[in-house]
Amino acid sequence: MISTKGRYALRIMIDLAQHGDNGNVALKDIAERQQISKKYLEIIVRDLVKGGMLEGVSGKGGGYRLCRKAEEYTVFEIIEVMEGTLAPVACLEEKARNCPLAPGCHTLPMWKEYYQLTRDFFSGKRLSDLL
Repeated sequence: MISTKGRYALRIMIDLAQHGDNGNVALKDIAERQQISKKYLEIIVRDLVKGGMLEGVSGKGGGYRLCRKAEEYTVFEIIEVMEGTLAPVACLEEKARNCPLAPGCHTLPMWKEYYQLTRDFFSGKRLSDLL
């Protein structure tokens, strides 16, 4: 399940894509437009900056802006920055240890297919598609 942090991160990114043409966008403006508390946005934006999705500038004229063009972001990468792996089972996570039960696991093919469908779906959607 995608948490509110993941969903709100997408809303923030969309807002910045829509309003960032003239430079940095103040967090208070995003909070007002998106009707999300500024405190909660601060937490989400911090993670987006840390994940390389946004740049933040302090001081007069400061705020946030996208690091790239909207069409260069996939929904998958934004969600993964906020949620971590979307792998449905631990053995499919990127740095998972080899599971000794994998060769005989009857459910593993199903989990692999589900994960691939999820990755393909969200990777096929660009931030610009949501504008």
